[in-house]
Amino acid sequence: MADFCQTGVVPTFHRLGKLKLERMEDNLRQFNRHRPIALVLPVTPAELGSPALNGILSQLKDIDYLHEIVIVLGRTDKKEDLHRTKEMFSILPQKHCIIWASGPEAGELYHVLEEEGLSAGDDGKGRSVWLAYGYILSRDESKIIALHDCDIVNYSRELLARLCYPIASPRIEYAFCKGYYARVTDRLHGRVTRLFYFPLVTSLIRIYGHLPFLTYLESFRYPLAGEFCMISELARINRIPADWGIEVETLAEVYRNYSLRRICQTEILETYEHKHQPLSAEDPSTGLMKMSIDIARAIFRNLAMEGIVMSESMLRTLIVNYQRTAKDYVKRYQDESEINGLLFDFHKESLMAEAFTKALQIAGEKFLEDPLYSPHIPNWNRVVAAIPDFLDRLLSFVERQR
Repeated sequence: MADFCQTGVVPTFHRLGKLKLERMEDNLRQFNRHRPIALVLPVTPAELGSPALNGILSQLKDIDYLHEIVIVLGRTDKKEDLHRTKEMFSILPQKHCIIWASGPEAGELYHVLEEEGLSAGDDGKGRSVWLAYGYILSRDESKIIALHDCDIVNYSRELLARLCYPIASPRIEYAFCKGYYARVTDRLHGRVTRLFYFPLVTSLIRIYGHLPFLTYLESFRYPLAGEFCMISELARINRIPADWGIEVETLAEVYRNYSLRRICQTEILETYEHKHQPLSAEDPSTGLMKMSIDIARAIFRNLAMEGIVMSESMLRTLIVNYQRTAKDYVKRYQDESEINGLLFDFHKESLMAEAFTKALQIAGEKFLEDPLYSPHIPNWNRVVAAIPDFLDRLLSFVERQR
């Protein structure tokens, strides 16, 4: 019997029984007539021509319920990368456009923001997603926005259908849906989620109790997944961070802006495989170390917003508690691997938990040094308030790139 338990404060929609993809896609075609769906795809030069992206495109070209696809190219200032992107995505029959988020014309838009004391942040996924949202809002056609990465090795049409359905369906009608899945091949993956995020949230609950925000964070099956779908209104009011805390900060923004009754999560694939980041234990400015530091700072910042005192003594207690909790989680995953016949390197996992302990300490020190630090890009309501014609400028910029 498949897992159908409803635990936590967020409704969970599981993959139960035989896949009925044809029924879902038929319904989504009907939904798209009244609630048009846009798909956002952030892409980097490293992904162009990869087997993962080729597989995604081969699936996407057969999906006919999307109103539009917005591809955002970042992390390159080379025009040949833009040409490669246009060539790769030209096979898509759907209405689509490509935004060069790190090109010189985009830089002119960022300069306009800076003149008003606003910032679009550094080149990265956060800024790319923010630009895509702005473009979709400027057109004012799509009412639903889905997002997923372009490095998914085992992509399928089921992923997108299950991600969009809870938001597109007028019979279910949620405002935000987070995708989740198992990260497993011949071994367990999802190291930051398994060995950092959940032990950290567990330790915070031991110290502060079941605060509503912590209970909310604990309710998600895979909180660091990069796949979600939402109504377009959230793209207007949510702030987006320009660092690795984008998934946690997205959950936090939705928590503040919408009722829990309209937030859900859905199992979009049985298993999910994509590229793996290096740990970089000796370099906290990159890899999983940087990711875990940004995640911890995001959680600390949002707890402070909830009125929770984040003192130096509390952070010392948290580090010790996390270290013990992470070790307990390593043992749990060793046993999980044993019963399922999976490979498991106890020493390597323990070293990783120790590296994450160091990352947590660094995050705590950074937070205490600068509690007002925020990587957030201003939301689109704020941008339009400062520069009323900015969305029109963005629309013209994208149209010129076609």
